[in-house]
Amino acid sequence: MAGPWWRQCRRWSTNVTSTGLFETLWQYSVRSVSVSASSLGRTSWSSWPGNEWRPSALPTQKKLHTVNLTSSITRHRSRLLDPTLQSCCCRTIHSDAKPKDPFTLAQKDLKSLYDDIRKELFVSKELKHLCDYYFDGKGKAIRPMIVVLMARALNIHSNRSGDLLPGQRAIAMISEMIHTASLVHDDVIDGSDKRRGKRTINEIWGERKAILAGDFILSAASMALARIGNITVVKVLSQVIEDLVRGEFMQLGSKETENERFKHYLEKTFKKTASLIANSCKAVSILVNSDPEVHEIAFQYGKNVGIAFQLVDDVLDFTSGASQLGKPCAADLKLGLATGPVLFACQQFPELHAMIMRRFTSKGDVDQAWQYVLQSDGVQQTTYLAQRYCQEAIRQISMLRPSAERDALIRLTEMVLTRDK
Repeated sequence: MAGPWWRQCRRWSTNVTSTGLFETLWQYSVRSVSVSASSLGRTSWSSWPGNEWRPSALPTQKKLHTVNLTSSITRHRSRLLDPTLQSCCCRTIHSDAKPKDPFTLAQKDLKSLYDDIRKELFVSKELKHLCDYYFDGKGKAIRPMIVVLMARALNIHSNRSGDLLPGQRAIAMISEMIHTASLVHDDVIDGSDKRRGKRTINEIWGERKAILAGDFILSAASMALARIGNITVVKVLSQVIEDLVRGEFMQLGSKETENERFKHYLEKTFKKTASLIANSCKAVSILVNSDPEVHEIAFQYGKNVGIAFQLVDDVLDFTSGASQLGKPCAADLKLGLATGPVLFACQQFPELHAMIMRRFTSKGDVDQAWQYVLQSDGVQQTTYLAQRYCQEAIRQISMLRPSAERDALIRLTEMVLTRDK
């Protein structure tokens, strides 16, 4: 693309829609975010039917409305699937039952999840105390819940009972262990003193012990993964660990040109957040179904929900109080990170570009950037982009055979968009 990407988009004003910008972002996100997937034989999005799916127009800055996914779910029953996908082996029939609450539906399988994780971490008293600190059963368990629901939906789709296979339950447990290990390490890197509303491990026990605790949790997850005994599953979940490390390195850097910043941000978001959900969903599909198209559906649902989840998290950094998030407001700006709301705000306040390049290190940068974001429509545009990802997640999961679990995964997309912490 010649020149900065944002100059190729329709020029912004208070009365002009940002169609060009969103088309640029969406075309990139559906083609390039999961480049690392090629080593595992996943289909490129650019070759997937439905890649031509686009909204006819985007909301204006003054009248940007939130998509009502509750009504969207019903509307998508008749028109969501691309006609070219009818040849796919996957069923496209939708049930009419009201989607059940995802947490209620997964509660039985998640009830003893943390107890089993603590059994995996049974070691010396001090190390066990550190490892158990976050596995107190009080977390939201979003990732294992998605994995459990996906596994049950895929089992039903594959003409089996909905009950989890032992390996599928192990993957749900492993996903939470990998996620928690990454949080422990992130808190050390960021110097955070709060996590989930309480003091971080590095704040209580020091950075050295925190790093060792994170390493041990990750090693225990690797041992549990090896016991599953499926080499393809091992490869898929090993990709998660590589993505987490690469994503962290990406976060430590930044791009000088406006043309690359949003691509960098979306790819980093995939690697640090969405890869774990996407590959965990793919892993449980491998254990029950040999069809690559089914594996791709599971992966794409997890990928799109994961990116949407992080986009909403980035919005909440500007809209929620510290008491709701369990962490200080403007935490990303204080860490020198330019997230979606800031990148969108750049279109209206070019002064932000210099602040991004110096990672908000000059006196007053954080406060000024905060004000620019609130004065712009960066929050609304990031929210709308999250809605686009959720709509694509619905499109993907709707190709599975109807089940309560599949419909709960559809409902989960609404919950991702409306959460406040």
